[in-house]
Amino acid sequence: MSVLFVDGWFGPDPGDWQELWIAGGLDGRRFAQDDWDRPVRDEWVSRLDSELALCREAPVVVAHSLGVLTVLHWLSTGSAQRVAGALLVCPADIESNPQPDIIGFDPIPRIGLPFPAIVAASADDHWMTPQRAAGFAEAWGADLRNAGPVGHLTAAGGYGPWPEGRKLLAELIGAL
Repeated sequence: MSVLFVDGWFGPDPGDWQELWIAGGLDGRRFAQDDWDRPVRDEWVSRLDSELALCREAPVVVAHSLGVLTVLHWLSTGSAQRVAGALLVCPADIESNPQPDIIGFDPIPRIGLPFPAIVAASADDHWMTPQRAAGFAEAWGADLRNAGPVGHLTAAGGYGPWPEGRKLLAELIGAL
């Protein structure tokens, strides 16, 4: 089963876990947004829709941070038929952490996901408290997993391959 990575604000971080998973043989790919630094919701959602249309089979989506919100806003358009499942990693709580450079990603959709999903939430993420992550996971109908004290799971934060995440992805794929 193929994986489509949906990166967040500022885009790929050299040496991040997504890059390392692909380099390690995972059947997955990433795509670029037009502007990683000044995200615009409709543009990001449109790009995700275009990338999903290129997939030969319904992929598992692995989204990180603002990429999670991109997936949720995409789902709000009613286009979920092309996704088999999702691993939603460290969602960005822009309602509690407003950023003027992020245009229109709030409010965070509280919609039931039409496919199996796991939310991997950090115990010490500055973008999302564990309590808020639990509330969002419940609203989305996703399984919540505590990723431990991993910050926002970035390469700059010291997180490279993140083997625990690979196990979560394998679990999700095995359940499909």
